Amino acid sequence: MDSVAKNSERRPISIKLWPPSENTRKMLVERMTNNLTSKSFFTQKYGTLSQEEATYESKRIEDIAFETANQNYEKQPDGDGGAAVQLYAKECSRLLLEVLKRGPKVEAGKEAGSDITGAPPEICFDISKGRRAFIEAEEAEELLKPLKEPGNSYTKICFSNRSFGLEAARVTEPILVSLKDQLKEVDLSDFIAGRPESEALEVMKLFSDALEGSILRSLNLSNNALGEKGVRAFGSLLKSQSCLEELYLMNDGISKEAAQAVSELIPSTDKLKILHFHNNMTGDEGAFAIADVVKHSPLLEDFRCSSTRIDSEGGVALSSALGTCTRLKKLDLRDNMFGVEGGVALSKALSHHADLKELYLSYLNLEDEGAIAIANILKDTAPALEVLEMAGNDITAEAASALAACIAQKPHLTSLSLAENELKDEGTIQISKALESPNKIKEVDMNTNLIRRAGARVLAQTVVQKPVFQLLNINGNFISDEGIDELKDIFKKSPNMLGPLDENDPEGEDGNDEESVAEDDEEEDELGSKLKNLEVNQEN
Repeated sequence: MDSVAKNSERRPISIKLWPPSENTRKMLVERMTNNLTSKSFFTQKYGTLSQEEATYESKRIEDIAFETANQNYEKQPDGDGGAAVQLYAKECSRLLLEVLKRGPKVEAGKEAGSDITGAPPEICFDISKGRRAFIEAEEAEELLKPLKEPGNSYTKICFSNRSFGLEAARVTEPILVSLKDQLKEVDLSDFIAGRPESEALEVMKLFSDALEGSILRSLNLSNNALGEKGVRAFGSLLKSQSCLEELYLMNDGISKEAAQAVSELIPSTDKLKILHFHNNMTGDEGAFAIADVVKHSPLLEDFRCSSTRIDSEGGVALSSALGTCTRLKKLDLRDNMFGVEGGVALSKALSHHADLKELYLSYLNLEDEGAIAIANILKDTAPALEVLEMAGNDITAEAASALAACIAQKPHLTSLSLAENELKDEGTIQISKALESPNKIKEVDMNTNLIRRAGARVLAQTVVQKPVFQLLNINGNFISDEGIDELKDIFKKSPNMLGPLDENDPEGEDGNDEESVAEDDEEEDELGSKLKNLEVNQEN
């Protein structure tokens, strides 16, 4: 009897939300492709992508978001994967927004236009459009024919989205040698996908040797899982570059050893204006090497070092180096673990950045002390600041007065994100009062801040009166049903300005969707429900 009872005990059912199935990933790519090709505020302002380009970008975005979320899941494999799902959706949304704001790229073979000095137009040869696929020798011969035409004017090449095998690389090598004296921009991002390591390294070395001695303005080696071996495979090309203005090494598996190789191989960065280093595994030790590159880049205007696993010690070193970059206009350090100490060090560097226009400091674990230090410095510098993002930093109402004082001094501010903090009504009202000052605010993201009816009402009444305001995201808070009705009434003349409120909890309790899932629900249904409403948001 005891045995029967024991065997009949109800066992808890564990639902794994990660990884998503291929069907779910495909669904997400299709949804993002539709966003990139449909009419919206962004496509009207920045242009609509072609179906081919939208498909390519959507697949690229999904690949990067999946890898980022998967790395997160591997750190906690015993979990249900819910955190990975949320990160997956958030990364897709953030990257999608970047593409929407960038707009369509220049088509292959089309003139980019001459400058006011009458210089000849720069011509781009681009094979990245269309499906992602391997390219072998015969196809390379046919596809690259225009590059072999005598007297061609191509100054930019983009080989992204096509995976070169060794034979295709051997066909391409003499073509690159013949072009290297006229090339200014080279995009080799995502060009060895799916190849065995030994073959990929040989292909990279062939391309590197062929382009050695070229005088490039821009070089993109992103999305190639380079690691240290890959960075050193490009050694001859990197060492020969003394005029680079733009360098992109995103999603390249850059470890501390690979970061050190980058620092060693780039002979001079005194002309570098853009350095993008997103989604790598650099860590604190690697941060020291990147800090050395930054320290010797006095002309740097756009620096992105997000999602690179940098902790406090590396954050302090990197912040110190950034203090030498007095021309910085855009700084993106999101999704690292600088902590309070890193935040305080960063605040000192920001005192030198009078030209700063965009500042992305979300998910740095700044806490109140770090946020206050940054706000206090920022208040008296960067008068032309347009974008300020400090989401997910455990900021409470204690830091609100410092943040409000800073925001009040930014007449050019167009976008503000303080999402996923704990500002509550008290902090929200202080931020709202600061937004009453003259500014050009268009987007405010205060989602998931423990805000109730009073704070939501004051914030809504403030932004709805701004002349060019476009979107308020106040989802995921504790606004009562009456408060929701009040918000809708405030925005009744412009309902599109109020973002969705589907994750608001009027009872003021943190819900857990998984607890309400029936035992026989399929994993795919739960995951699909979390992703089906993916929209472009401003929290990233």
